[in-house]
Amino acid sequence: MSLDLDAVDFSKSDGLVPAIVQDADTGAVLMLAYMNREALAQTLARKRAVFFSRSKQRLWEKGETTGHTLDVLDVAADCDNDTLLVTARPRGPACHNGTLTCFGDESRSAATGIAFLAKLERVIEQRATQKPEDSYTARLLGKGINKVAQKVGEEGVETALAGASEPEQKVVEESADLLFHLLVLLRARSIPLRRVVRELETRHTK
Repeated sequence: MSLDLDAVDFSKSDGLVPAIVQDADTGAVLMLAYMNREALAQTLARKRAVFFSRSKQRLWEKGETTGHTLDVLDVAADCDNDTLLVTARPRGPACHNGTLTCFGDESRSAATGIAFLAKLERVIEQRATQKPEDSYTARLLGKGINKVAQKVGEEGVETALAGASEPEQKVVEESADLLFHLLVLLRARSIPLRRVVRELETRHTK
């Protein structure tokens, strides 16, 4: 993180600046809070989101009681240096009400389109950790890496066959199955989706 702490203007709002928190993977706006100079300094040093509570008049680390912390990847100031954009990966719901964001309806988040894959990755992670009895994902992971890999192979063949001769909707359905099972395979190997995306980005720049 290259933010210059001394460049941030804390003078306009009694020593505080608003901090907008954005999900690093989905782009969803998670919450809005405030930081004073000390909170920002701790955030930069610890790489965990620390804010200033206007109601309690003290510093507080997000998730200090729930464990739903925010791992901070970057902090950037706006053009006037009086508002911060915090890019983070949440460890659980960002809102104290239990929703992923503090803006209620999750459909308002940016976890749509391609970014939905990051949301789906987290659902798979939850299934792997919690192992609900009625979860297909948990059952598949429980059969081991070889079975997961075999399933990806089967879905790949079905997608290729559909692409060669089936109607368009069938291609869409088989492609969705393949993408899902590929995410399950990545989880089984403990490989985050962002590593695959980063590899694609690297190849694109060559």
